[in-house]
Parts: sequence; structure tokens; C-alpha cells
Amino acid sequence: MNKALKIAVPVLIVAAAALVAILLAMAGGEPERREAPRAALLVDVVRPEINRDAFVIHAQGTVTPRNQAELVSQVSGKVIWQSDEFVAGGVFESGEVLARIDPSDYETALLAAEAELAAARATLSDEQARSDAARADFRRLYGDSREPGDLMLRLPQVARARAAVQAREAAVERARRDLERTRITLPFDGMVRERNVDLGQYVSTGTSLGVAFSTDRAEVRLSLGASDLKFLDLPPPGTQKRLEIPVKLTGSVAGRNATWDATLVRTEGVVDSNTRLTWVVAEVVDPYDLKSDRHALPLPVGTFVEARIAGRDASGLAVLPTEAVHDGNRIYMADAEDRLEIRTVDVVRTTPREVYIDGELTAEDRVITTAIPAPIPGLKLNVRERAETEPRLRILPAGELAASSAEDRS
Repeated sequence: MNKALKIAVPVLIVAAAALVAILLAMAGGEPERREAPRAALLVDVVRPEINRDAFVIHAQGTVTPRNQAELVSQVSGKVIWQSDEFVAGGVFESGEVLARIDPSDYETALLAAEAELAAARATLSDEQARSDAARADFRRLYGDSREPGDLMLRLPQVARARAAVQAREAAVERARRDLERTRITLPFDGMVRERNVDLGQYVSTGTSLGVAFSTDRAEVRLSLGASDLKFLDLPPPGTQKRLEIPVKLTGSVAGRNATWDATLVRTEGVVDSNTRLTWVVAEVVDPYDLKSDRHALPLPVGTFVEARIAGRDASGLAVLPTEAVHDGNRIYMADAEDRLEIRTVDVVRTTPREVYIDGELTAEDRVITTAIPAPIPGLKLNVRERAETEPRLRILPAGELAASSAEDRS
């Protein structure tokens, strides 16, 4: 009896459960179906910047001196004196003596040349006096009825004496120049790059004494492609017009970042046959800050700089980062309901950093910078606005370059 009860109880429980399930199913009908909520796509957005300035053309280059000269000895002799500024990094003024070569031999040569000149002039005076006396004697004997001959008037001797005077004058001038050349000078304010001679060293004509460069102005050669040149107002090649296009240079000196004002002054007028690039030249006034009281950070020769050149007017164009434009001319936007909107725009210029767009974009629009693999208009978005981390550097107009502050440069 107990064994039969143990078998019957589980069977009854299962049957009861099945009966309850059938009754519930018959009473409740089909359960309600609910669609799983779809998660919104997380995207980053930026606000377009409405440009108020000109196009900015980016380039790179190295600062070079406008004038550089190798100091070469024009006379021979021993170096008997050197200026304290005749060292690498020494600063000098135009006409300042940097070194002297022993002048004693050249002083003696000048004295000898002057003595020979004095003797030649005395000889010329004697020959002229003899010629005048011969002419007077001839007039006394023959009057005006006959003309004396050149030999009688000693004209060949006078001409030879006059030529001797001219030769001696040239010798004196040459000796004077040789004496002046014992003083090593340069016709510009500058800085010594290197010195190749020491005190007491004997130098001969043509010996390199050192290298120096001017400090009044420096230049930066910048290469530009055709895609950049069309946004610059450059004169036709071969014209003599001097450019006045403002440029901002940025670089690092002694671990400090700084900016300097420059001016695009000329184009080299040729296209490089290998790179198909055109070279333009920017000029920096007083790069070492030696002639002003601005106390700005100097711009040494050899510094690598990035240049931002002011191009044609771009006022009213919207500026976006390059990652915000897709397929060349499409942008993704977040509308007022945080849904995806796809818009086709007119791209005026594309750079590695920025895209200039001419169209109906405002500073309040939200443009998506996140890549969307399958963009579908109306897609629900989870918008995250990205702050602008790199402010645009303003380029001053040409008339304001001189008034730029030292604080901006340092």
C-alpha cells in the first residue's frame, strides 16, 4: 500500500499542474508582445565656426639670414688683433673692425708709392716747363709764321711723364686699399657664425677668416602647392611688385613656444621640376630683437617654424574639422530632436585640418564628427558636444603688423 501511494502522489501532482496550465492558457489568451527598446547612437558634435578673416595657408620652413658673407683675407700677413665680438655668436655693427692683419709692410709700400708719385709729378713739372720754354723760344725766333713740331716742343716727353704720374697715382691708390684691407670689416650689422683664424696666425690672400650674417632681417623659404596658391593674391611671375602679405610664424626656441610676425615679400617665380611646388619668401624684421625695446623672444637663424599665411577673403564661410565631412561633400548633423540629418554642402577648400564650407550652416548647428558606419536619416542619437581644444590663430592685417605686441610674440 505504501509503495502504491509513493507512485500515485507524483503522478497526481504532475497531472494537476498540467490541468492548471491548460486552464490558465484558456482563460488568459495570447500574451502581449513588446519590442525591445533600441539604444541611441553615441556621437560627438561640434559647432561650425563662421570665419571672419581670410583663408589661412599653412607652410613650413627654416629661418635663414638675408645676407651671409664669408670673410676672406684680401692681403697676406699675420693676424695681430681680434675683436672680442669676433667669435661665434658675437654681434657687430656695420664697419666695425673684427680683426687686423699686420699693416707694417703695407704702410711701407704706401710710403714708397707716394714717394714715387712725388718724383713722377716733379718729372712731369720739369718736362712741362721745358716744353713751355721751347714754345716761347720758337715764337721769339719765328713768330706766328710757323708751327713748332711735337719733338721740338718735347710733347712725347711730357706725355710720358704724365702717364708715369697716372701710373704712380694708381700704385698709391692700390697701396692705400691694401692697407685698408688689413682691417677686416663688413658693410652690415650682423652676427658671427664661425671663426676660422686665431691670433698670431699667418694668412695669405684668399684665406677664409670666418662666416657672418646680417641681423637686420631674416627670411623663411616656404613651399606651396597649386591648391594653396589659388587662395593667395600673388602677382604674375616676373613682376617687380613687392608683396605685403602678413604671415604668422610659430616655433620653439629653448623649449619655449612663441609666435613672430613676418611678411610675405616675394615669390621665386619658378615651379620646382621635381616637387611641382612654388617657393615664396617671408621676411622677419629684426629677428634677434636687437634694435627695439620689445624684449621679445629672439628668432635664431636655423629655427624650424610653421607659417600661417593670410590668403584671400573667406568671410562668412563655415569652418569645420576635416573629420566632419564625409564622401567629399556630405555632413552628418543632429537635429533638434537628436536625430540624424544628412546634408550635402558646397566645399570651397579642404586642408589637412579644416574644411571651408559655403552654405546654410550657422554657429548653432551641431555637426557630427563621429564616423557612422551605416548612416540612416532619423537615427536616434545620444549627442555629446566636443569642446574646441585648439583656438584659431589670428593673422594681423599688414597695417597692424608693426603694432603687434611683445606679449603676443613671447
